[in-house]
Amino acid sequence: MIKTSLKICISAGESSGDAHAANLYLELKKQSPKLNASGMGGAKMAQVGISLCYDSSQIAVIGVAEVAKHYFEIRRALKIMQELLLNERPDLLICVDYKEFNYQLAKFAKQHGIKVLFYVSPQVWAWRKDRVKKYGAVIDMMAVIFPFETAYYETENVPVRYVGHPSVDKVIPRFTKAEALKNFSLNSDAPIIGLVAGSRANEIKRLLPVMLEAAEQLKIFFPNCQFIFPQADSLPDDLIQRYLNRATVNVKVIKNQPYDVMQCCDAIMSCSGTATLEIALLGIPMVICYRLNSLTYWLGKHLVKTRFIGLPNIIFGEQIVRELIQNDATAENLATEIKRLLTDSEAAQNCRADLEIVREKLGQGGGIQNMAALVLEMLKS
Repeated sequence: MIKTSLKICISAGESSGDAHAANLYLELKKQSPKLNASGMGGAKMAQVGISLCYDSSQIAVIGVAEVAKHYFEIRRALKIMQELLLNERPDLLICVDYKEFNYQLAKFAKQHGIKVLFYVSPQVWAWRKDRVKKYGAVIDMMAVIFPFETAYYETENVPVRYVGHPSVDKVIPRFTKAEALKNFSLNSDAPIIGLVAGSRANEIKRLLPVMLEAAEQLKIFFPNCQFIFPQADSLPDDLIQRYLNRATVNVKVIKNQPYDVMQCCDAIMSCSGTATLEIALLGIPMVICYRLNSLTYWLGKHLVKTRFIGLPNIIFGEQIVRELIQNDATAENLATEIKRLLTDSEAAQNCRADLEIVREKLGQGGGIQNMAALVLEMLKS
């Protein structure tokens, strides 16, 4: 039996986690209207009625150097969340991604007798498999979004449930491609190239300039080509315009319609991460670029054991999408790969066929519904 009045606490530290948490809460409210939630997150969580004690956009950073730079603010956010747990004593803490921060928060919750559900597993299959035991000691359940992840936890007797990837249900354009082209005033007879540079400020600073430089090179080869940029709501306008104002190419910026933007594209330059999976689900040929602070990259190179960084490649098991990492992530290399995808019809078609296999491997969807069922199961007395 579930109590008539329930309190949960949700901790999400990045844009994707903010979206996952918001969608989860909406699904939970359908089944348990009296449920209330508070915690840390972004605009999407606030919009659905979750009471936020901290805006996580202030600490949405990746990499050793970036985390070090924001160390004191991250510690302050952790302190605020710990105080929230002690004051509200929620029935369940749901940690959404944001691994190291949420590990510390989960550890604190466990020490104070609060049940913990961790949503989106650390990439134990890529590096530091010993983290399975580490996380297992501070959680009551790990909810994973890739089917191959369960084996890592089952081997160590850590409670785990495969719930499915939320993007399978989420990546649905609001309009048909023809409608989107019309809405965005795009010409279907000329190449349309997407610039998906990320949802974090440090990603934009590292990747957008090189993407814009590649766009300038592509404009010479394809004089009529069009460039489109889906702006995440976590990014301030002035940050984006700072770079666009310096570029010699025109880039159409569209807010809050990422999937309609993506489906219009003939090819996309993308940052690594969830965006690559969203593009894959829409079947759009892409090239992945990845740049980090030099120290962070050096450490990662010695620790990461996976062959690929792009989720479509990891899921497929082979490199079906080209990855341009660190020093290889140049404007010339980006432009060359996009040019290949636009001029070699066989290569583009092979890429689309492989991305369809990635989609099939992710299953039929229902990830948020499965996750909500798991939450309610854990809330039963």
